[in-house]
Amino acid sequence: MPYPSGTQAFRQGAHSALPLTSGIVPFGLITGVTAIGMGLSPTDAIGMTLLFYSGSAQMVVMQLMQSAALPVTMVVTALVINLRFLMYSASLAPHLGQLPRRHKWPMAYMLSDQSFALCTLKMGSGGLGQYAYPYYAGTATTMFFGWNLSVLAGMYLGASIPEDWSLGFAIPLSFLALLIPGIRNAASFGAALTGGVLAVLAANLPYNLGLLAGALGGIIAGLAIESWQKQQTVADANTEQEAS
Repeated sequence: MPYPSGTQAFRQGAHSALPLTSGIVPFGLITGVTAIGMGLSPTDAIGMTLLFYSGSAQMVVMQLMQSAALPVTMVVTALVINLRFLMYSASLAPHLGQLPRRHKWPMAYMLSDQSFALCTLKMGSGGLGQYAYPYYAGTATTMFFGWNLSVLAGMYLGASIPEDWSLGFAIPLSFLALLIPGIRNAASFGAALTGGVLAVLAANLPYNLGLLAGALGGIIAGLAIESWQKQQTVADANTEQEAS
């Protein structure tokens, strides 16, 4: 059921995203610890975090900085890692593309995996109505502050975080919680299965390309299954019509 107001949609979006911060906080802590550990000043570290707003790209680029890679290598690597956001944007465009630029620019900057997943689930069920943007803004704001504050905490907590906490394991768990509700039919199941298998098989590819391969493969598989189902429906309808 669509929300009665934009304010309520924003609040619900923020509330929906809040549990998912448990998945990004550990990664943010690790990112903050790594940034300070490699010699970045707190100002440089938080500036880099705000510039990237992408944990995976930031971590890889910091590794490249430590190995004295060329700046062009760092830029290209970050762009490749974040190619998935092009797919996210294209998926959200039919619902949010009509917004004015003053809304599009901050929305594009604050796009995250979690916000995209939450909005896709809601949009797919028709539960947002005209308040898709406020709902998205609520999810994006929560994830933005959750990420940046966790990086800031990691910068100042540093070595006091025990290694046996296994912080990185919380990230895939949060995405698993998002995946399960999104599997509603054969197409979504095929997309999830194909994407997961490809991502695992391509996990050793450089620059996080395994994630991109899994995402593309999942999309293609889902579209193929959906197209096949439509063809079968049309064929069955024609058969019934001929029989009658």
